[in-house]
Amino acid sequence: MPLFRLLRSIANKITGSEPTPQPRNAKKTTDDDRQPKPRRDAKNARPAQPAKNKSDRNPSRPRQTAPNRESGKRPPRRNASANRERNANPDRERNPRYTPAPQAVAASPARTAEPWNPAEFAVEPADGKKRFHDFDLPESVMHAIYDAGFRYCTPIQAETLNQTMAGANVAGKAQTGTGKTAAYLIAMLQRMIQDPESRPVKPGRPAALIIAPTRELVMQAIKDADELGKYAGLRAVAVYGGMDYAGQQNRLENGPVDLIAATPGRLLDFVRSRVISLKEVKTLVIDEADRMLDMGFIPDVTRIIRELPGKNARQTLLFSATLNDDVMRLAAQWMPNPIEVSVDSEHATVDTINQIVYPIAAKEKFKVLYNTLKAHPGKRFLIFRNRKRGCDDLCRQLARYDIDAQELSGDIDQKKRIRILEEFRAGKTNIVVATDVAGRGIHVDDIAYVVNYDFPYEADDYIHRIGRTGRAGTTGTAISFACEDESFIIPDVEELLGEVLHCQQPEEALFTELPAPTRSVPRKPFTGGPPTRGGRPVGRRPDGNRRGRSSLSPRKK
Repeated sequence: MPLFRLLRSIANKITGSEPTPQPRNAKKTTDDDRQPKPRRDAKNARPAQPAKNKSDRNPSRPRQTAPNRESGKRPPRRNASANRERNANPDRERNPRYTPAPQAVAASPARTAEPWNPAEFAVEPADGKKRFHDFDLPESVMHAIYDAGFRYCTPIQAETLNQTMAGANVAGKAQTGTGKTAAYLIAMLQRMIQDPESRPVKPGRPAALIIAPTRELVMQAIKDADELGKYAGLRAVAVYGGMDYAGQQNRLENGPVDLIAATPGRLLDFVRSRVISLKEVKTLVIDEADRMLDMGFIPDVTRIIRELPGKNARQTLLFSATLNDDVMRLAAQWMPNPIEVSVDSEHATVDTINQIVYPIAAKEKFKVLYNTLKAHPGKRFLIFRNRKRGCDDLCRQLARYDIDAQELSGDIDQKKRIRILEEFRAGKTNIVVATDVAGRGIHVDDIAYVVNYDFPYEADDYIHRIGRTGRAGTTGTAISFACEDESFIIPDVEELLGEVLHCQQPEEALFTELPAPTRSVPRKPFTGGPPTRGGRPVGRRPDGNRRGRSSLSPRKK
């Protein structure tokens, strides 16, 4: 540095001091020699270790280059797949030599079973019934149908299988529990087996998509798909909200997926994050279209359909409890030239159900229900209420009399709902209190009694409720309490059923006085309603006055 030496020589001349002479062979001072002396650690009085020189580095380890600050360039940004890999394997960031462990692949091969002889599946022809043998189904599908115990087709299966297997678009009218899920699953399997090249080879690119309004319906569809496709190697994944997002993402990314059954909201989340691509979907199924219309899911379904191939390049199947003008208008938008198939499922459903209507006061409901449960111990009861709060109150009231009842509503955690359904299906729980939305996905055999503790607000919901019993050729009983609050819907229900609901007075034994409660059960804290401050509601009343102020006194301007 010439300027520094010039200034130092001028300072030496002024002060009269001479620089210290150095021998010729003396080592020149370098930047490394000008390093500060090592500091002493106050804790252990040891000098801190000086920083290692660049020459002491391990030559085998690659040098980490810092971003160029002078040029202002930022380091390269990780892409989405790298971020997902880093989040899934956090040890990679801490150890550069980290090698991820091999993960299980979602693609499950066809289940190997003992040699099966198709001659074992012998079903005699019957008048007015269609057998699965009448269709040209693959042997692996027939084997699964045999294991499931199916013999004859249900009306919706007999009417739609020919059209769906031929690749036609179908708009079917069928209630829940009439076998429509097996109808479109068998058509999907037949198409995949006959055309193996149509099956996906990349993760997150399904060949078939099922959209349902509730999580329970999605889980039931996947369960039926696993049962019918177990010998065909079908790879199906359920996508729905309320559960672990990362877990579902891992199942989607672990291998190719043939079928995805999803609720609209969670499916859109995965599509926006590019985990799922719907560009290769060849079969679309829209289940419970009327319920989606009522729940406000149609805008989300429309966004999903925009991500699919054109309506002329895919097969679309729509199933609904009613094919009214609104549903058929949607069908015309989503598929060209749909074949309308209407099955008189309402009458087919109620023919196996004994319907009883008790005209009683609201205050007598619990007494009649309690005595009914005591008169039929060990039987499965499914009790419906209109509101989530009502489900909690009824379960709490039954618990006071040592009656174990489980609640199924939107306030219950999804994992707990799955556990309750499995226990109800296995017979560990005999009494379930549910709302209409949660009750849509309850597919449990041998439900002896369905109780409408509250008459539903819509006539269609009455059909769906009582359809939980009297399934698979068995008989069931539907008991409805007609009080002064919900009886106005009975004429609409009778018009939909095409018959009159005969009211009868309960037996004298059902009015037996209740015993003393055995325990006290606290009520859950109310989570809805207006916000509160210190236990008092805040905000304004509908009349414009603040809460706590009399509506008679005018509000100050």
